Amino acid sequence: MTAPAEAAQALARQTPALRRAFAFSVLAGLLVLVPTVYMFEVYGRVVDSRNFMTLAMLTLMALLALAVMEVLEWARSETLREAGSAFDAELAPRVFEATHAAQLKRGQALGGQPLADLRTLRDAFHGGALAAALESPVALVALVVLFLIQPVLGWVALALALVQGLLSWLNERGTAEPLARANQADIQARTYMDGTLRHAEVVAALNMAPDMQARWLRMHREALALQARASDNAGLYQALGRGLQTTLSSALLGLGAWLLLRDELPGGGGMLIVSSVLGARVLAPLVQLVSQWRNVVQARLAWQRLSDLFKQMPAGKSAMSLPAPRGQLSVEGLTAAASAGGPPMLRQISFALQAGEVLAVIGPSASGKTTLARMLVGLWAPLAGHVRLDGADVSAWSKAELGPHLGYVPQSVELLPGTLAENIARFGEPDAEALQEAARSVGLHDWIMSLPQGYDTPVGDEGVMLSGGQRQRVAVARALYGAPALVVLDEPNASLDEAGNQALAQAIARTKERGATVVVMTHLPGVLAVADKALVLFSGAQRAFGPRDEVLAALQKANQNNPPVARVT
Repeated sequence: MTAPAEAAQALARQTPALRRAFAFSVLAGLLVLVPTVYMFEVYGRVVDSRNFMTLAMLTLMALLALAVMEVLEWARSETLREAGSAFDAELAPRVFEATHAAQLKRGQALGGQPLADLRTLRDAFHGGALAAALESPVALVALVVLFLIQPVLGWVALALALVQGLLSWLNERGTAEPLARANQADIQARTYMDGTLRHAEVVAALNMAPDMQARWLRMHREALALQARASDNAGLYQALGRGLQTTLSSALLGLGAWLLLRDELPGGGGMLIVSSVLGARVLAPLVQLVSQWRNVVQARLAWQRLSDLFKQMPAGKSAMSLPAPRGQLSVEGLTAAASAGGPPMLRQISFALQAGEVLAVIGPSASGKTTLARMLVGLWAPLAGHVRLDGADVSAWSKAELGPHLGYVPQSVELLPGTLAENIARFGEPDAEALQEAARSVGLHDWIMSLPQGYDTPVGDEGVMLSGGQRQRVAVARALYGAPALVVLDEPNASLDEAGNQALAQAIARTKERGATVVVMTHLPGVLAVADKALVLFSGAQRAFGPRDEVLAALQKANQNNPPVARVT
């Protein structure tokens, strides 16, 4: 399925609902003429005949017709609302997935914009623009009736309708481009603000707020200026459209009177009112469309952005179900680059681990340790080579199947808003025994039980309610939850004290004892002591791999012989 087709097919599945709404709109639009017909009949029948029964029956019929019209309007509104909700429900999981994939694979921080775009499209289902489009056949019927009453009236109405169409086109030309630019500027301003809020502590501590505020204000004011320009243009065309609609009603009234005086208006004086009302109905959808044009442009831009996102981040193909891995890991000629592109950060890395082995990966900063960690858990697809778990390529393995068998702690610890239990249990239905086992493995259980809310204690946004060491331990507990077969820890001791380091080493040892494979990026002596093998990286290349003691001995010798170049600390 091509990317744009995903949204198009979701929309196509709402065709039955749109057809029903169209039928409701046409019927309701025709019934809008009931008050005019009622007035015409009252003047033509009741006033002359002075018959109270006729008045009562006409009134009853008019009230029933108006009641039916309101029911049809309600039915149309509910039908479109349900269609919008169904459209949203179908695409929401895909939007969530694609947004995360864009952040992960391309480094595109889209924030909540794709979800906002989906909301814009959902709201468009029951917006005024679609309602105007659905009512357009009624305008055509009104135009045909005008031609049947008197061709001159029809031609005048048609001419002014074409002028209204020209105003709509001019409105498109005058507002679409500034609105698109304003929308983009607003997105950039909001994204910039989100970034400053995520790093509020650094911004405040280093007094970066004044300069960052000035930068945001420039972006914000640019968006406002573009929006003002678009609004000025739209306001002009809206005023012209409303004026044209009023002019048409009056023009048809005057023209009808002229035709009546010439005895060229069939139906007599009553047709003066009828033709005036019908003229207003001819232009009503176009006038409403012009007044709603800003929403039309917003919906069109939202559609384009979502289509582009789906095209860039195609849906993953369903992979063949595989048995649970045991932990045998092999890396074959792995070459990898950063998610946002750039030169390779790893080149031709190859090694293999049996289930139950612990690998310590060591190397200086920018040696490729973090890139390797991401590759091992399948976050990035390799430029060349493979990472295989029990012989299956992890980048092609279904994340839904593989995820529960993986444990991962990134270099920058990331906790999500929720409770301690939810974060450790990966926001699934927590297993009490597995939850406590994971917490005990890193020495957290007793501390958690001492809290008033225990495992239900909120961690705050990004774990702000916890200390750095506590966040680190929770992240390790999350990685160990559910006894995964492969655990990858990227500098897991960055914020740990001595007790935390000891607990980490013990947790790795216990994980090894149960037969899981552990890869840890570290220089911590306690962790190195439980490692079976070691891998040395330098500038993205593999310098050494093998039994821990042999590699460390060779590394120590290399440091002694050439400390300025090969020294690894």
